[in-house]
Amino acid sequence: MPTLARFYGIVIRMYFLGSEHNPPHVHAIYGEDTAAIDIRTGELIDGNLPTRAADMVREWIGMHRSELLEMWETQEFKKLDPLD
Repeated sequence: MPTLARFYGIVIRMYFLGSEHNPPHVHAIYGEDTAAIDIRTGELIDGNLPTRAADMVREWIGMHRSELLEMWETQEFKKLDPLD
């Protein structure tokens, strides 16, 4: 699973397994906590993150939504700028 960004102890990853793996989402890892978050809505799909970490991930997704959706469609992964 490619790592797209790292910030404030949070690691963001994405992988693609075909249409059965929808909706488009990223995986966020923060310490022992992990979560899958929908790119389009910011909704938590699976797992759990502390509130502050989840808020930062949603903010980061908002900054990179179009790039993330393009990566989801093309499977051409690249590093993205972290949240400052």
